[in-house]
Amino acid sequence: MAERTFGRTGRSVSELGIGMWGMGGGIGGWTGADDRQSMAVLRAAVDAGVTFFDSALVYGAGHSDELLGALARAEPGRDLFLASKIPPQNREWPARPGDRVNDAFPPRHIRSSVEGILRQMRRKPIDLVQFHVWQDDWAADPGWQRAVEELRRDGSVRYVGISVNRREPANVLRTLRTGLIDAVQVVYNVFDQAPEDELFPLCRDLGIAVIARVPLDEGSLSGTLTPDSRWPDGDWRNTYFHAGNLRQTIPRVEAIRPLVPPGETMAQLALRFVLSNPDVTTVIPGTRSLEHLADNVAAAAAGALPADLLAALREHRWDRPQSRASWS
Repeated sequence: MAERTFGRTGRSVSELGIGMWGMGGGIGGWTGADDRQSMAVLRAAVDAGVTFFDSALVYGAGHSDELLGALARAEPGRDLFLASKIPPQNREWPARPGDRVNDAFPPRHIRSSVEGILRQMRRKPIDLVQFHVWQDDWAADPGWQRAVEELRRDGSVRYVGISVNRREPANVLRTLRTGLIDAVQVVYNVFDQAPEDELFPLCRDLGIAVIARVPLDEGSLSGTLTPDSRWPDGDWRNTYFHAGNLRQTIPRVEAIRPLVPPGETMAQLALRFVLSNPDVTTVIPGTRSLEHLADNVAAAAAGALPADLLAALREHRWDRPQSRASWS
């Protein structure tokens, strides 16, 4: 597995990581989580050379953090890079313009959330803790700034990051310039190419790691959805892929299908698009089966796309508006 340098930290991580939302289960997430299968996938990922794993305290009310800690204990000789996220105290996903930082991330909540992550993982420190939503108006607030500096000093966390609101990749630029943020996590895929405009160049200049999430557009770029796709009650995908979204999305997916190289899947093409960008440090597809893991590892091994195919995919950029149902 190829590795890339994690920004200015000097650490290296696998260019292919694992996003663990689907493994957490619980209300508001993805149905079908199975701990035995999840651990099999996680350990097979480690064997394949994956070192970057992304969780969040809200995924299954801490269950994905628990699984991640169990993985670290099961693989004591591996140099794994473990990441999780602090949920907003006001439970607003995404953060809205005008929201106050003291409602979302007051210092005591930042501290207690990190302590909760560490309890679930049964380890200290955690490599990366990220704010799960953000508004750039909060950049200069001294409360969160002091809180993360204290967490670094006392050895609770090594690095600090921000998971940017979906389809708002520029809503973090001032905060990155504070020098307190080591990594940014952003939706980036064939459709969502806007991070290339302002975010990626600034990350490049400042030495900030880029974690690309949702590389398959929550599954649409797997090429397997239909206008009638539905999921069990309580599954978040029913909210994201409502009928109107599916009607808009599926024709755009079908327009990409002729570009899939022989012997590859559309999902592999989508992953290779993301990994073809050198500004991306690691990409974190949600991976819940050994079959999908093998496909993702093969996509990473295939390397960057040829220039003509990359140019053709760039024509499929789709600048969509923000949605209240679009957190991840």
